[in-house]
Amino acid sequence: MSEKEDIWKIRVQLTKPVTWPPLVWGVVCGAAASGTPLCIGTCKIDGLCFKTFPGNFHWTVDDVAKSLVCMMMSGPCLTGYTQTLNDWYDREIDAINEPYRPIPSGAISENEVITQIWVLLLGGLGLARILDVWAGHDFPIIFYLAIGGSLVSYIYSAPPLKLKQNGWSGNFALGASYISLPWWAGQALFGTLTPDIIVLTLLYSIAGLGIGIVNDFKSVEGDRALGLQSIPVAFGTETAKWICVGAIDITQISVASYLLGAGKPYYALALLGLILPQVFFQFKYFLKDPVKYDVKYQASAQPFMVLGLLMTALATSH
Repeated sequence: MSEKEDIWKIRVQLTKPVTWPPLVWGVVCGAAASGTPLCIGTCKIDGLCFKTFPGNFHWTVDDVAKSLVCMMMSGPCLTGYTQTLNDWYDREIDAINEPYRPIPSGAISENEVITQIWVLLLGGLGLARILDVWAGHDFPIIFYLAIGGSLVSYIYSAPPLKLKQNGWSGNFALGASYISLPWWAGQALFGTLTPDIIVLTLLYSIAGLGIGIVNDFKSVEGDRALGLQSIPVAFGTETAKWICVGAIDITQISVASYLLGAGKPYYALALLGLILPQVFFQFKYFLKDPVKYDVKYQASAQPFMVLGLLMTALATSH
């Protein structure tokens, strides 16, 4: 492999493509929640329609193109910016926990990292502004959401605030960035972002806090050495495991209760059905050994959580 090919491989590695799908899915959920769904078959059972498409999203070239640009903004650009920025400010702790990573190992230079951060940030903000113009917004809501998300990413990773130093604020900010912000962008692109959706998605971000804690267990040694108060460091591994699964499960049960109270009993039952396999995999993998089985647990359980997000989006779109 040539040196040029090698540096581009490292650049992509810094953006962590594996972290893009939740943001892309968030855009899908926002589009799904943007309006009253259209039932395309005789499948409606007491308000629950299994063949629905969002009323404000249409399978036209224009709407599909808007969605793809929104996904590009949320995933490769702004998530790539976030991940690169985070690795830059984590270079000291990574030198302890994972010294083989690109920045602490010296595989990419300081100037190259800083250039990548700026290119991805400006690219994401530029796409956000294009989407506002494309959607005909009088107020550039997607642009301001992108600025807000970028600011949260900065204060999450960078001093003096460095939210990730505290397990609660850091992981909630992470959860909101991965669940709420892309949902809001997708919904604002095709419909209207309403206060009840903002509250509901921020509630879902508590589940995102739990997912963030899953990733903290493998970094306990470095976090403790640098004085970072992650949940496993602050409460110990055993207690942190239960805080983690509690945040994930109780949040989703609360959302199901909200849907039940809103007159969506079948959506609520469907969501509860998607929580059960998550609990099964928590006991099978995560609660046994959160470090050894973290990848297996996330690969097994998270698909059911993201399907629950879509179920909630479809419920709120009525």
